[in-house]
Amino acid sequence: MNASPLEELVPTAGPGDAGTEGPARSLLGRLAELRHAVTALVEHRSAGDPTANDPLRGLYVSEETVGHLLRAWPRTVPEADVRPGAPTGWPEDADVQPEVPAEWPKDADDRLARVAARLRLTELDTAVLLIALAPDLDRAFEPLYGYLNDEVSRRRATVGLTLELCGIPAHLPEARARFHPSAPLRAFGLLAVEEPERPLLTRSLTVPDRLTAHLLGDDTPDAALRGRLLPMPDPLPGAEHDEGFVRRLAARLGDGPCTAYLREHREGDALATLASALYEAGVDALRFAGPAEHVPELLREARLTGRAVVVCGLPEQPGPMVAELTAAAEVTVLLADTRPYDPQWSPHDPLVLQAPRRPAGGTASWRTALGPAAEGFDLAGTVAPYHLGGERIARAARAATALAAFDGTALTAAHVRLAARQQSASGLEQHARRIRPAVDWRDLVLPDAPLVQLRELALRARHRDRVLGDWRLSAGGGRGRGVIGLFAGESGTGKTLSAEVIAADLGVDLYVVQLSSIVDKYVGETEKNLERIFTEADRTDAVLLFDEADAVFGKRSEVKDSHDRYANMESAYLLQRLESFDGIALLTTNLRANIDDAFTRRLDLVVDFPFPDAGQRLALWRHGLSHVPRAEDIDVDALARDFELAGGSIRSAVVTAAYLAAGRDEPVGAGDLREGARREYRKAGRLVPGETSW
Repeated sequence: MNASPLEELVPTAGPGDAGTEGPARSLLGRLAELRHAVTALVEHRSAGDPTANDPLRGLYVSEETVGHLLRAWPRTVPEADVRPGAPTGWPEDADVQPEVPAEWPKDADDRLARVAARLRLTELDTAVLLIALAPDLDRAFEPLYGYLNDEVSRRRATVGLTLELCGIPAHLPEARARFHPSAPLRAFGLLAVEEPERPLLTRSLTVPDRLTAHLLGDDTPDAALRGRLLPMPDPLPGAEHDEGFVRRLAARLGDGPCTAYLREHREGDALATLASALYEAGVDALRFAGPAEHVPELLREARLTGRAVVVCGLPEQPGPMVAELTAAAEVTVLLADTRPYDPQWSPHDPLVLQAPRRPAGGTASWRTALGPAAEGFDLAGTVAPYHLGGERIARAARAATALAAFDGTALTAAHVRLAARQQSASGLEQHARRIRPAVDWRDLVLPDAPLVQLRELALRARHRDRVLGDWRLSAGGGRGRGVIGLFAGESGTGKTLSAEVIAADLGVDLYVVQLSSIVDKYVGETEKNLERIFTEADRTDAVLLFDEADAVFGKRSEVKDSHDRYANMESAYLLQRLESFDGIALLTTNLRANIDDAFTRRLDLVVDFPFPDAGQRLALWRHGLSHVPRAEDIDVDALARDFELAGGSIRSAVVTAAYLAAGRDEPVGAGDLREGARREYRKAGRLVPGETSW
């Protein structure tokens, strides 16, 4: 047959075509070419067909048609397609459960043999699968199956026809059981038995399109999984994970299919570990992030490709998903979540493991992700506070590079810190006010003693994983690796500002806990709100600030009524929770004596903020006026000497003076500053210097 090639059917426009023929004329020309191609195909099909002139052609299949179809098939199979040692025919006896061959041929092109070996399908199962698959591979099987089914419209293999082709009597219960929903082919999602209303022997057999595509060499995942499969992160460098744990897990993965549940301390800890173990074991994986209703397609994809299934972060109700995944004994399933494994989720208990903690820093991963651009600053000191996994490190690196390109500068530590904060998204904003730090150590005017303690607090926050984890200096007993500090001092002495400076130094956000959002009049609700905050803070790289902490961390009292009893229960809960806390928490109070001694014992540092003396007040006035236009005759020394104000009050006085001057469209004058200072005295109920008391 001389059929029209594709380039003739859909020709490419030549140089002179544009503008000479309208769209309608061009379309009519292409339709004419299509009619020519169809005519040629009909003439080719009619040649030698005994039913070409039969008026009932297509409504039935005659013996002449069957003979014509059989004669049209090749009489022999090409020698290259014959697999040495492969089964040459169907089972000839009634044994419907033959032994699995010891070793199927390892021909790389025979995907059916590989699937059969991987899923331990019997020879009969493989034969059934091939019979059902045939019409999807060669359309000539359709009329032949219709002829054998004695019904031209039934162009698929049926249960009865399949058993007959296999030479197995249809009355045997064992034979019929091969088509039961629990039988391997149907349980694995490789075969569907249609038309349940019909008798079993006349029910049609179909195979999913994904199986057909896979056997033909197409590795595109099932369409139902589109957008639900995520890439696995790169494996971690050896220095950044527990090598012993990874080695043991990799050995188990190499032994064959298994199911494991890793409880992670922070979200992302387990994924990095699993990526390293899978890489070491040489096992590919499908990382699933979808609802439970797509688990059947996921498992079928894993069975076809021989890959493991990884699910990090289970749904709110994990039972149905976990039960279905853990029941697939022929597939390696690796689950991870921050919740402990509940035996009620599944009757098939997985291997339950505790995922190693993800250490802060991970300099090698950051250096790999950032490339040569990481050489321009202190990378180790920059990324020390962050507990990001390999995937989030890669995303943060891309974001940092994009920020540097947007600024038109080389990559800096500031770009990396900002990108890392974006990857540490948090649910803390439901209960706390988020502050993006915009200050540094130069904004603190404090004596040397508290300043040294604040720097030590930042140092502890950076290196707590090394000291408490690697060097095993944790106190044990389930205690966390958190850093907890108390800032005590009068109002305005710089406690909140110091917390913001520490957050800025660490490159993380500051969250100020809103007491109104956690204190509840109902018994037990306050503890629940606090637990949500601590849990979220545990998995977030941030500094948590409890301002006016004595309202929550106050002293326990003698129980005289039910109110005292429940108040003491709140304090007892906080004492327990602080010991297991892994984040950074700072408490501020104006009345240190009101803090319970039991809380004080659990603090890493207590920093006392003294009221500033004249020299510190002078520095505070100068710092507050550093960016303000002012008159030249201002005597800052006199302001510091005459007005005994804390840093917060000095700032408020400068703000008041700035508004007064802006209203006159003039620089700030000495009178404006003195008026601002006097107003701070009046707000505090103090006698203003130079004024007469009535």
